[in-house]
Amino acid sequence: MSITATDVPAINTSINPELPDVPPHAPKKIHLKDYQRPSYDVDTVDLDIRIFDDYALVDSKLVMNRQAAGDLVLYGEDVELLNIKINGETLSVDRYSQHDGKLTITDAPDQLTVQLQVRICPQTNTALEGLYMAGTGSETMFVSQCEPEGFRKITFYPDRPDVLAIFTTRLEADKRYPTLLANGNLIEQGDVADAPERHYAIWHDPTNKPSYLFGCVVADLDVLTDRYTTSEGREVTLELYAKTEDIDKCHVGMQALKDAMEWDEVNYGRAYDLDRYMIVAVSQFNMGAMENKGLNIFNTACVLSSPETTTDTRSFNVKAVIAHEYFHNWTGNRITCRDWFQLCLKEGLTVYRDQSFSADHQSSAVQRIDDVATLRAHQFAEDAGPLAHPVRPESFVEINNFYTTTIYEKGAEIVRMLANTLGPEKFRQGTDEYFRRYDGQAVTVEDFLSALSIADSKVEDFIHWYRQPGTPVVSGHQNYDSQTQTLTITLSQQTRHVPGFDAPKPLPIPVATALFDSDSGAIISERMLLLEQAEQSFSFEGVSCEPIVSLLRDFSAPVQLNYDYQDEDLAFLLKHETNGFNRWQVTQILVNRILLQNHNPSVYLQALADTLPQLAIEDAMLAARLLDIPSARELASAIHKDYDPELIKQQRDGLYQQAADSLAEQWTALYEQLPIQDYEDSPEARGARALRNVILDMALTANVAHAAEWAQQQYENAGCMTERFGALKAMVDHQVAGANDYLADFYERFQEDDLVIDLWFSVQASADKVNTDDITALLNHADFDWNTPNRVRSVISAFTAQPTVLWTSEGLDIYTDVIQRLDEANPVLASRLLQVLARWYTLIEPRRQMAQEQLIELQKQASSKHVLESLDSVLGAAKG
Repeated sequence: MSITATDVPAINTSINPELPDVPPHAPKKIHLKDYQRPSYDVDTVDLDIRIFDDYALVDSKLVMNRQAAGDLVLYGEDVELLNIKINGETLSVDRYSQHDGKLTITDAPDQLTVQLQVRICPQTNTALEGLYMAGTGSETMFVSQCEPEGFRKITFYPDRPDVLAIFTTRLEADKRYPTLLANGNLIEQGDVADAPERHYAIWHDPTNKPSYLFGCVVADLDVLTDRYTTSEGREVTLELYAKTEDIDKCHVGMQALKDAMEWDEVNYGRAYDLDRYMIVAVSQFNMGAMENKGLNIFNTACVLSSPETTTDTRSFNVKAVIAHEYFHNWTGNRITCRDWFQLCLKEGLTVYRDQSFSADHQSSAVQRIDDVATLRAHQFAEDAGPLAHPVRPESFVEINNFYTTTIYEKGAEIVRMLANTLGPEKFRQGTDEYFRRYDGQAVTVEDFLSALSIADSKVEDFIHWYRQPGTPVVSGHQNYDSQTQTLTITLSQQTRHVPGFDAPKPLPIPVATALFDSDSGAIISERMLLLEQAEQSFSFEGVSCEPIVSLLRDFSAPVQLNYDYQDEDLAFLLKHETNGFNRWQVTQILVNRILLQNHNPSVYLQALADTLPQLAIEDAMLAARLLDIPSARELASAIHKDYDPELIKQQRDGLYQQAADSLAEQWTALYEQLPIQDYEDSPEARGARALRNVILDMALTANVAHAAEWAQQQYENAGCMTERFGALKAMVDHQVAGANDYLADFYERFQEDDLVIDLWFSVQASADKVNTDDITALLNHADFDWNTPNRVRSVISAFTAQPTVLWTSEGLDIYTDVIQRLDEANPVLASRLLQVLARWYTLIEPRRQMAQEQLIELQKQASSKHVLESLDSVLGAAKG
């Protein structure tokens, strides 16, 4: 399923010593150490789901066999049990117990067939888990979301990932819903004999799967159809379902699917295994997408794309998410997790695979920059705060709270380290062994490492990366001996001790290294150093003069780097590095030194002036990225006490202004170098559009003559959404005269397209001069929809881009009111929004006390285990 400094000191425990040790109605934790195999397996499942106007009936038949000692336990939430039979005999109420979401039978035989009938109400299910109704009026549809524990909201079942079964599903509904889809292959369809206004379809999935991969859709949708012939000769029908008016936005997704199928065959030897592959676009969906076997269900934002309505960033994300969900067919579906503590096994490996796919479809350096920028802005912040947890958690209350950047992005970085340590040939050997050993099974991280170890046993040492929270800080210095012509690099590692976990141990950290001749700029030597101890030294012999060292090339490990560089060394690397990622990385180090350590910006500004004009010609996308300044959130994650949002904004804006002013004489020429051209979806064209938008913003910042006119002309003459939205955002952020008129025009042009109107909301909510009145007005707008997560995020998540407004009494009032409102209706979304507030304890007073009081009040009002668990962790920061 698809959803970013220095060592951190101990958290101040004196903020409020009177915080309660246990929050009210604290839910029970589940621990990895308590795992036990299920008492019963399920061989086959026959489901019959009949949807009526205000409820649905679900009949199920489970053929089960005992696997271990223990009671028969079936999980069910928000389902009304109407009947239960074992081996054809109806059970009286004294034969089973039902409480705390469990149906328990203590005297079940070793082999049995369980038949159940339950009633559910998808029409009132606002949590968007289980089976729910999406849409309103005549445009409703019924859709399932079962990962991680949503199937228990459809019927009683041993709803855990290590119970795999073969599913046959019958769907029945009124004919106003002509689209009836479920996993697998369609084996029968027709009219209901006694109800001519109703029809049915029966689907059979021949592969064993856990219940979280069950999927079904009942709707009225159009379909885009294509075909693909696998490397094994299988003819596969490809179907992408969407509303009729959106079908023309499905071609990008369809091509991405075919590209992903071919890429997986070439790079991993994995071919698709069913006769049909379906994708369904759904507007009301908590996640990005879901990899249900043969029936992927996608948030519309992650599958619909057209040049006129979709920015390049989102269009490329569509391709990446399509690939991610397809790659899950092997890394997640055919081999799944033994338990939810192993979530990183399927997600980390699959994120690594989709990142590799994306790197093959654009500049690999830019892809790496984007991946790392997300990691640093979100996962490093997570690791630095009270929500820090291992890539494989040891306990949880609500597993939905652990669909995090640590699980996904840091999990992918661990796989990348394994791949780089082994090298391409041995990594492929190891993954082939993984697929051979465990196809059709539910496995653990240890199983994955064991399979890779056939190529090199050293990879099993990486298990500690999965067990230990926190971001390591790698520090280092060098010593050059001119007499022996030997360079010695000394590296050390340190990871903060996260409360509640064992003291951190040294980890195996691959550090890709290159030595550059300090005169010519040529590479002298390249080597992968493996830092395994708290401190190690590495020698390079035969080095004729002291070189400039480039470390952590291509971000070879997810660590903070604190090397003894002079600013001039970094400027040298910006000019001479052949690794595009490291050119970006050195600019980020320079910027962080300026903003957090008060370094003089002159070296940075001169390096940009020397580099940007030529790079704009050679690689426009990389040139655009070199002008990145870390987000306020990323900068805040490096501040551990007395974080002042106003001061950080002032410093960040000041540096951006200096960068804009220092190149003011070049912006006109650079902008004119990048005229609007006919739309093309290529890395070069996307790069030109990205750089054009960055230059436009820089020119407005520097008050370049006619820059406001550039923005207006770019908006009016735009050939695609990237150009139009880039101009609109620049005008809104800089309060260009007439910006409100362009906002009105944008709304008028696209008011029928929900995803574009999400952009309209977000550009206002994230505006540089936004205030709480603006946010309140957006939340009260007629087009704001509390039941659509995309729309909620378009305002509330965008709002967090302005911490100077968020971390005020009025800002927190709005934010916590939103969380409280969503707590009951959609607790998954509420909890994820809450996690943005995790680093409240680092704020300067009186903001810190104000934030703490708001969170304590929210804790008194919250009811869902999702929000309560997050609040317990977030407020626990005050106790250390």
